[in-house]
Amino acid sequence: MICVTSLCAIRVSAALLQLRNLLQLLQLSSHHPFTQPIGLVPLLSGMSAILETSLGDIVIDLLVDESPKACENFLKLCKIKYYNFSPVHTVQKGFTLQTGDPLGPGAPESDGGSSIWGVLGGPSKRTFPIELPPKLKHTERGTVSMATAASNDPDQRLAASQFLITLGDNLDHLDGKAAIFGKVVEGFDVLEKINEAFVDDRQRPLKDIRIRHTVVLDDPFEDPVGLVEPPESPVPSKAQLATVRIADDEELDDNMDEEAMDNLRREREARAQALTLEMVGDLPFADVKPPENILFVCKLNPVTQDEDLNLIFSRFGTILSCEVIRDKRTGDSLQYAFIEFENQKDCEQAYFKMQGVLIDDHRIHVDFSQSVSKLSDSWRNATVTKRRQRGGFGGVDDLEQKRQYRATDDAPSYEDDESYNMVFDKSRKNKDQPSRSSGPSRRNDRDRSPRRREHSRDRYRRRSHSRSPRRDSRRDRDRYRDDRRRDDRHDRRR
Repeated sequence: MICVTSLCAIRVSAALLQLRNLLQLLQLSSHHPFTQPIGLVPLLSGMSAILETSLGDIVIDLLVDESPKACENFLKLCKIKYYNFSPVHTVQKGFTLQTGDPLGPGAPESDGGSSIWGVLGGPSKRTFPIELPPKLKHTERGTVSMATAASNDPDQRLAASQFLITLGDNLDHLDGKAAIFGKVVEGFDVLEKINEAFVDDRQRPLKDIRIRHTVVLDDPFEDPVGLVEPPESPVPSKAQLATVRIADDEELDDNMDEEAMDNLRREREARAQALTLEMVGDLPFADVKPPENILFVCKLNPVTQDEDLNLIFSRFGTILSCEVIRDKRTGDSLQYAFIEFENQKDCEQAYFKMQGVLIDDHRIHVDFSQSVSKLSDSWRNATVTKRRQRGGFGGVDDLEQKRQYRATDDAPSYEDDESYNMVFDKSRKNKDQPSRSSGPSRRNDRDRSPRRREHSRDRYRRRSHSRSPRRDSRRDRDRYRDDRRRDDRHDRRR
């Protein structure tokens, strides 16, 4: 019921919008008899879509007969809410605005946008060939056209999801490069706001301008196989949220100029990067500031040593450390150094006096250090020390990691043994076992008792009786032969 009610409300609002424009055209025609006939006004065709942006609504009337392929692609992408949260990533004042990429071309995960057939069929169908209507020109402000790119065929252009809206008149430069498929009929005040937005050197708005929602008033095309219309607007993805610079719903000072807005954007980007470095462990905390008593010196001569810089800069005050950074493998100078002063005022004086000074035929550059590596190391070492004092793994004795060996104080000491006191040590096991030739063992002492002797004799008797019969018969036969041989020898002697 909710969906049907909202759809009816949208259709009623669209009908009222068309009726109001019709009345305006009737008034125009009464004052100007040479006005274009009402039957040729594109607004009354009924094929329209609404873009709800962060600056207002834009109503686009689609030219279905002139550009059917582009209109079908645009309507289906609006239907699956593909354009939701898409940024207006390029604004050229008096020329065009460009949008349609859900992430924007500056995002690392952006593919430039995809057509409806690429969304449903895979990356191989991301673009589609589009025809440029020869009779349609970019003569009016508010002309909507698909952004195209050249293909292997010089007579064919490819399009995906990005589209342009003109912000000026008579832009014949776009003819033959962008495929016109619609015209803006409502929301020219929104186009004016976008045209006046502050942009950076890449023509990207400093404050985000985004498409929040899309509404399709009438769709004459059949849905392709696999298209599923979501019941509600989807939530922005993490990749889309990562592209936010200054949120579109954030209220700023009306008197803020372009420079102040750019500074605000830079501060927020630096804060986001600092939070990322804190999460990966490169910074102890995001708001860490570099020390103000350390100078960064660069453009040094490779032959300049630590002692040379220490001698030169020591005239400004006490130096705590002076280090020329070198390659770890070769030991060669990387031609920059860090000098730490005891007092901040001495550091500032050296900064003003030593800028551009010649040292070993090289004109050096001096600046305040922005490195927090030493602070991070100090913080990390202090944290590890506190954990060790508390004991255990993670600061708790019960969470100590399981080890295969450990050195304990109560373990017996062995001379000439420098190995770890392992849980299972073969060398120590062999040492613990006494040799047989070293004397009677504990087991032999036990065997000397009378009971042990009797028990061993009985066991020997049982073993002698348990011999095999075949072995006994063979032994008796040998004895019989020996006896006969002895008798024969005795008879011969007689």
